[in-house]
Amino acid sequence: MTIHQSAEDYLETILMLTERQGKVRSIDVVNELGFTKASVSIAMKKLRENGYIAVDGEGSLTLLPPGQEIAERIYSRHRLLTHFFVQLGVDEKTAAEDACKAEHILSEQTLEKIRERARLTDAEAACQKTDGAE
Repeated sequence: MTIHQSAEDYLETILMLTERQGKVRSIDVVNELGFTKASVSIAMKKLRENGYIAVDGEGSLTLLPPGQEIAERIYSRHRLLTHFFVQLGVDEKTAAEDACKAEHILSEQTLEKIRERARLTDAEAACQKTDGAE
């Protein structure tokens, strides 16, 4: 089944909120994304019906294995791209916003090359710090 960018964003948001605060409810997603309650409610219903999330009796959202897998993949891309853009000199806020847009469309090949370049840049920066400390 093909999952749309908006669904990926919702799953990623649920993962991020879960890591940050433990329990997550739809209202937390509303507050995080700035969408209407109605929009988030419809999205949560679709995600639940498609087996990506579960909702308990108290309204807490839990990622099910397929949703967890997608959320982790997208969040990993987001962190990599944000880090890489910051390395390029982009401010943190803009880097995160741009990463959010790019995380859905870049191929695995491109992401792997970015990963390699980011590791190389990190290693170069570490060497420069070590050289400068002597």
